[in-house]
Amino acid sequence: MAAGPGSRGAATVAERVPRSQSDGRGIVLGVIGLALVLLLAWILTRPAPDPVQQTATVEGELPRSVGGWSGEQLEHAAIVMRAGRDLGMAERDVRVAVMTAMGESSLRVLDRGDRAGPDSRGLFQQRDPWGPYEVRMDAYGSAVLFYRALARIDGRDAMAPTLVAHAVQINRDPNHYERWWDDAGEVVAAIDRAAPVVVVTPS
Repeated sequence: MAAGPGSRGAATVAERVPRSQSDGRGIVLGVIGLALVLLLAWILTRPAPDPVQQTATVEGELPRSVGGWSGEQLEHAAIVMRAGRDLGMAERDVRVAVMTAMGESSLRVLDRGDRAGPDSRGLFQQRDPWGPYEVRMDAYGSAVLFYRALARIDGRDAMAPTLVAHAVQINRDPNHYERWWDDAGEVVAAIDRAAPVVVVTPS
């Protein structure tokens, strides 16, 4: 008697490739494939992120250029200076802050990090534990974060400026900032002579 559809031989074949398991794998693979396609489409079509609104703006004339620093770089330096003075920091501390921002970001609000700190952001390349992204990407806000950490460095007035910056930033090279100390002094002096008004808007 020939084996019919419900015979034992047919059942043996079905046990080797269970229909329910085969269908389940296909569904899972299909969902994963669809998710990858949607992710790729989102990456290719997403709009560029809007720049974070700065809480401080510079009004009035700034020097056209100071030792190669110009434009928004000098605006950011002016904002860093204003933040330090609002907090009652010493003038040396203000110059240290400008020097540090020069060494970390060339006085630009960077929305990227590097290999050592992929989550680093802003003027001071501050990492996630420093504070919210929006604050680190704000020139005034990130300067306040820097000054608060700087204020905790005891005996900093007796330390070389680059070592003061290093004590806050923990750079791989403690002498990394030294090359910008003179530039920072020139920029601070030139901005003070120009006397722009830095307007701070509460966030």
